[in-house]
Amino acid sequence: MPELERFLPRYAAEPPQETAPYGRWAARLKAAFDTAVGEVELDPDEEWPADGIGEAGEFTWYPDRTWHGRTFVPVSTRTSTGLEVYGHVRYVPAGDDGSEPRALEGEADVTSELAENNPDWTIDLCDAVVGSWRGDGDTAAMTLVWGRALVSGGDHAVAVLDETVVDRCPLREGAFTLLAPDDYHGDTLEVRIVDGSGKELARESLYADDEDEG
Repeated sequence: MPELERFLPRYAAEPPQETAPYGRWAARLKAAFDTAVGEVELDPDEEWPADGIGEAGEFTWYPDRTWHGRTFVPVSTRTSTGLEVYGHVRYVPAGDDGSEPRALEGEADVTSELAENNPDWTIDLCDAVVGSWRGDGDTAAMTLVWGRALVSGGDHAVAVLDETVVDRCPLREGAFTLLAPDDYHGDTLEVRIVDGSGKELARESLYADDEDEG
């Protein structure tokens, strides 16, 4: 009898279904995200530009992923004060009855840590916990992970938990979105970039800073 595989929610989210937002739909998503940006409170213990967050520039949209009745579209933009605002918009997708997407809600955060100032980065990552999954004796944090590969030649981004691939996403101009279990039985997610043959080109942990401090 073959050994039983570990019980995990693999490939829980639908693969990307849409192209990058444009036109009226992009405007609706942007409005929801702008509302979230307006609610961001800067950490008083960190140093920020005198003009604060500043004005947003061009938006970068990442591939959509749908899970648990919601579609998530990550986004990032650079600001006039040299910061990066990032987050996602979630919504109830259009129904089979022809109804439009509804209940758009944005989440946003801001950082001064930019890829061009960190030449050791091989993947530029953002993440947000969007739900939970009760497993065998522990609860996994279902985590939305998005970003872009900083190496050339990549074909897919894959999410790996304890050497098990739990999600994948084709790169779209270097950008990707994953939705996968994290922090489960002490195991944490890694993101890897692979080429068309599956050869690994880069990897980053969601907890790289913690590992560096250790």
